[in-house]
Amino acid sequence: MIVNVKSSGYPSAASSSLSSVRSFAPIRFPSPPRAVRFDGSRTSRRLQVLAMAVKRSPKRLKYSAPRFTKDGSLLYVKAESGEDAWKLEPIVDLLKEGAVGVIPTDTVYAIVCDLKNPSAIERMRRIKNIEPSKPLSILCHSFRDIDKYTTGFPCGDGQGHSNIFRMVKHCLPGPYTFILTASKELPKQYIGYGTTTAKHASRKNVGVRIPDDAICQAVLEKMDAPLISTSVKCLKENEWLLDPVVIADIYGKEGLDFVVDGGVRVADPSTVVDMTITPPKLLRQGKGARLPWMVAEGDDEPPAE
Repeated sequence: MIVNVKSSGYPSAASSSLSSVRSFAPIRFPSPPRAVRFDGSRTSRRLQVLAMAVKRSPKRLKYSAPRFTKDGSLLYVKAESGEDAWKLEPIVDLLKEGAVGVIPTDTVYAIVCDLKNPSAIERMRRIKNIEPSKPLSILCHSFRDIDKYTTGFPCGDGQGHSNIFRMVKHCLPGPYTFILTASKELPKQYIGYGTTTAKHASRKNVGVRIPDDAICQAVLEKMDAPLISTSVKCLKENEWLLDPVVIADIYGKEGLDFVVDGGVRVADPSTVVDMTITPPKLLRQGKGARLPWMVAEGDDEPPAE
């Protein structure tokens, strides 16, 4: 809305207060905040230098599928709290259309796509250059998702091992990845070998997460299924990328469709626990604390609880 203001139309007292406004100067009322396109030229000098310091892959990928933003550019949305959940509606729409993008979790940033979209899963593997045989993880909104896409947590085995689920529910949502046996509901493309026409391996295990992050949960709540995910790392070095501006600068050129900026993260990944064996085995110590019922490599089995 534009309003024209005449200086002669105000009383003298008001005129003095408006002396800095030129006659007939248009006044533009500010628009509400909205998602913006990522523009590296507008970032601070510090972030520009940081982005340049990260090595890039010299080989750019080409895709048969188009980018999912309207003008083919990367959609960059800044949302740092649960109150910004309304900004995520275009992100959810893109994901449901088959887009691949980056969202924050309670640990590091994750590249995500719709679990029900085979071509999106294939694009995710290409964008990050993930080996075809390497499994991915799923981000779940609740235990209901875990029950649907896995065979669940192990029960007591009658040999002194209690029902692990009673212990797990106290640390989720949280910074843990639990390895569980995949159910028949999990798409075959989850463990695909590169392309949709290639043969797929027999159904295996899957890492599941329920992140304790308001932005991540806001996206998951609006989806019809969990999100396939993989952590965001440098394309050549095995290091996490923690700054969303740097992520957009690097992966935007690789075919990424969007980035949700939830602030700079700390290099503290999730704690990974294999729940397919008894007792559960700690595979990687991360942000989540090691609990008494987790056994690490070389440890003696903990006493039965």
